[in-house]
Amino acid sequence: MNRYFNVKGRVFTLGLLLSVFSATYAQEEFGSEFKVKAAPQKKKKEAPVKDVKFNTGDFNKIKSYVIQDVEENTYEIPKGEEKDPEKLAKRDQDFGVVKTASGTAKVQYRDAAYVDGDKVRVYVNYEIVQPEVLLNGEPQGFDITLKKGVNRIDFEAINEGYAAPNTADFKIFDDNGAVISSNQWNIAQGYKATIILEKE
Repeated sequence: MNRYFNVKGRVFTLGLLLSVFSATYAQEEFGSEFKVKAAPQKKKKEAPVKDVKFNTGDFNKIKSYVIQDVEENTYEIPKGEEKDPEKLAKRDQDFGVVKTASGTAKVQYRDAAYVDGDKVRVYVNYEIVQPEVLLNGEPQGFDITLKKGVNRIDFEAINEGYAAPNTADFKIFDDNGAVISSNQWNIAQGYKATIILEKE
């Protein structure tokens, strides 16, 4: 009897050991390789590209929006302001309009730079009041009675002296002695500097 149990016990023990070893081996074999794989995604089916055929005759039916008759562009780009003193002198100078209630005005002028022989002719309302004035360093001039409305004064350069152009400072005073205009002209021979006194 003991012999039977010994053989049976050995077989059981051997079977138990084999079961343990096989379970351990199975865990090692599948433990590192066993991974859950994601289900493969289905590829979207792309619609087949259809060949588009154009009828060249269709382009002739399209309305044209191109202007056929375009006028010639005559626009001129404005030139920059002239800065050459010699060219600036070869044009009339306009000193604008000065409004005053004064009954008379005193006009004075003198050479603006060094005295170099500049000469001017002076007009009041297009009439010569000073046929030839040699400008010097001291103020000189004349008085005028203002009429209602426009009173135009022109200074015409008879020459340019020794140093061009003809230059002068001028001032105009009202009947109270207040300066109502003060400026400087720089004009070449034959050109005029103009100021208008408007009596209100």
